[in-house]
Amino acid sequence: MFLFFLSSGMFLGWSLGANDASNVFGTAVGSRMLRFRTAAILCSIFIVLGAVISGAGATQTLGKLGAVNALAGAFVVAFAAAMSVYLMTLARYPVSTSQAIVGAILGWNFFSGSPTDNNALFKIVMTWIACPILSGLIAIISYKIVSFYILKFKVHMFKLDELTRYGLVLVGIFGSFALGANNIANVVGVFLPVTPFVGIDLWGGLHFSQAQQLFFIGSLAIAIGVITYSRRVMETVGSGIFKLSPVMALVAVWAHSVVLFLFASQRLEGVLINLGLPTLPLVPVSSSQAIVGAVVGMGLLKGKHNIRWRTVAGIAGSWVTTPIFACLISFIFLFVVQNVFQQTVFTP
Repeated sequence: MFLFFLSSGMFLGWSLGANDASNVFGTAVGSRMLRFRTAAILCSIFIVLGAVISGAGATQTLGKLGAVNALAGAFVVAFAAAMSVYLMTLARYPVSTSQAIVGAILGWNFFSGSPTDNNALFKIVMTWIACPILSGLIAIISYKIVSFYILKFKVHMFKLDELTRYGLVLVGIFGSFALGANNIANVVGVFLPVTPFVGIDLWGGLHFSQAQQLFFIGSLAIAIGVITYSRRVMETVGSGIFKLSPVMALVAVWAHSVVLFLFASQRLEGVLINLGLPTLPLVPVSSSQAIVGAVVGMGLLKGKHNIRWRTVAGIAGSWVTTPIFACLISFIFLFVVQNVFQQTVFTP
């Protein structure tokens, strides 16, 4: 029965893969530096690795926002988020899966009468503002550094093309790992309180926890979404906002990947704490906001008149409507599942 209810999480994972793979390899495919097939395979492999190895950090903050305590309720929350992401993907907008799951959880909180952790909600909403700004700043600074060294060492055009191609592969791999680590919480995080899995001891003293098993299943669904349906949104991000040069494409993915990693790495947080430095909250930030912020930052650097502001406005509008839409779908379907199908969607 658990696997049946988990199907909505798999749908959400597929939707995330179809939508958010564009944020990792969209600029490379859009700038014709990498074939879609190669990008999809690399993205899928490292999303799975990132989810299993480093997926626990961002899940904790999402769990504080609302602990969905019934299996049917978790099913509806994931389904509502998945529907929101899928509909936006059909419209070819790189929508935020993080915003979709947050909206769906809030819908469950309203329906069940459960309190919302305002501190956790505030942290998450602040990252929605900080994420594209931080990504844009990193992109601008990185591009200036890269441009300086290209001019200083007078890199030949053909050599630069080759280096850029290899660079896009490397930062795409890094970005895929960071995407899996940061966004797996959006896919299966709501199922953690109700999962029936038990830890498994493997050879060599390795332990495969119940959370990692859930992350592995969710990341496979993301990988399937990448392979089967991500090409359309890749084209929108790769060339729909601002026409990127290959070097700009490289820097954009680098900035996006760094931002996702900063908000997902428990090890980095531990290092900063030991050094007495401030830390960033471990929350599932919007991969879409990160890449769009980076691309817009590059466009501003080259002159804002080159940016397709109508496309940017459409994407920003989808960020505003997604959590509201997901919240409404979640609330309505919770009512239907509880009163029509007689399923327990929350435990008082």
